[in-house]
Amino acid sequence: MIEFFSTNVWLIWVIISIICLILELSSGDFFILCFAIGSAVAAIVAALVPSVTVQIITFAVVSALSLLLVRPALIKKLHKPHKERPSNFEAMIGREGRVTEDIEAGGYGRVAVDGDDWKALSADGNAISKGTRVHIVKMDSIIATVEPINE
Repeated sequence: MIEFFSTNVWLIWVIISIICLILELSSGDFFILCFAIGSAVAAIVAALVPSVTVQIITFAVVSALSLLLVRPALIKKLHKPHKERPSNFEAMIGREGRVTEDIEAGGYGRVAVDGDDWKALSADGNAISKGTRVHIVKMDSIIATVEPINE
């Protein structure tokens, strides 16, 4: 088995490249992709040049160039920055939901939004009954402030 890999070093580089591509799927920041590119080029060099030193140098140089040239271009193209890109609970503001547990006047109840259940209170302090459609006007940590939707 070792003899097979020693005569087919390119196959080791291909396996490394595939492993890097699989790992890249879990990260999504294009960092590991640069090493996949480097090992793919090293596999091509390994098929042409038997020197392991040349292959390692090729891997290092191509990986470094990928980090400097390919990664920034991919990030710029695919991860376009958005000035107002709400995340986490901020993305809940403006969403619609349904009251699942009565919201008492000046107190709390529960609201379901997209299958998630949130502790909620009324924006104007009035009671809101179960089943009422509401929209979220504010989020304070895990507590949604809601208003009923007039239908």
